[in-house]
Amino acid sequence: MRRVTHAGRVRTVIDIPDELAASQEEFNGEAGRAFIAGLPDLTAEFLERWELTLDGRPMHGVAALVLPVVRADDTRAVLKLQLLDEESEGEPVALRVWDGDRAVRLLDHDETTGTMLLERLDATRMLSHLDDTRAAVLVIARLLAHLTSVPAPPGMRRLGDIAQAMLDRAPRALNHVPDQETRRLVTDCAAAVREVADDPGDRLLHWDLHDENVLASDRAPWLAIDPKPLAGDPGFELWPALANRFDADEIRWRFDAMTDVLALDRARARAWTLGRLLQNTLWDVEDGRPPDPQQLEIARRLRNHPG
Repeated sequence: MRRVTHAGRVRTVIDIPDELAASQEEFNGEAGRAFIAGLPDLTAEFLERWELTLDGRPMHGVAALVLPVVRADDTRAVLKLQLLDEESEGEPVALRVWDGDRAVRLLDHDETTGTMLLERLDATRMLSHLDDTRAAVLVIARLLAHLTSVPAPPGMRRLGDIAQAMLDRAPRALNHVPDQETRRLVTDCAAAVREVADDPGDRLLHWDLHDENVLASDRAPWLAIDPKPLAGDPGFELWPALANRFDADEIRWRFDAMTDVLALDRARARAWTLGRLLQNTLWDVEDGRPPDPQQLEIARRLRNHPG
């Protein structure tokens, strides 16, 4: 972070983390490179427009740059800048629906760029720091039970469309899975999705509530951040908590505990959870990677789970 003078004006310029530039290059190619190149000017624009002062070191995930800031009224917040796509464009919509109830509060939003101003939570108090993994799973389950209790607003991307696209892509992808046992497992996952695809649900889903997307704050013990929302069945929400801090022997306990807290039909929840394995496997195969062994093990443990 540094200050430069241009045309008589002093402007704060941020340094882009190399890891963020690399991930944008890997996942978004030319669009990612253009996003990274434009970040300094985009940051300067919103610091000025929303009268913000930088207040700490930049943070980042795979897709977004997050800057601690202070508003002119002394409100502590974070400025989130990310590449606008079909996943990120729904984030402010969902956050407005939840309105700070079990989720981070949206303070301002620019529709054209997807830039958001969010309340500042405590990044040093992340759910992944909780040693008791069972307690962490129950925290996520309780958050999801509340977040998914409302219908998705109009215009949200739909699980039904996602499910049908997966089923359409699966036969071609399976041709690139040489291991017979893995191919049978993925085929079973596709069959499970086919059984529930005609009734995909209409709840507002977070989709990505793993234990690094849950932070503490002064106003609530735990709040959800970084949704990639869609309209669908809450059974499609369970996968991240099953995969957190992977423990094969805990998979069935986690599944049973979460379906209990969310009051889900276990057969339907199992089918939609296997749908997440199908989704992840399609991404792996289409990108030239083998399916992830840990994710395959989750599907094995659930495929024949009697619960």
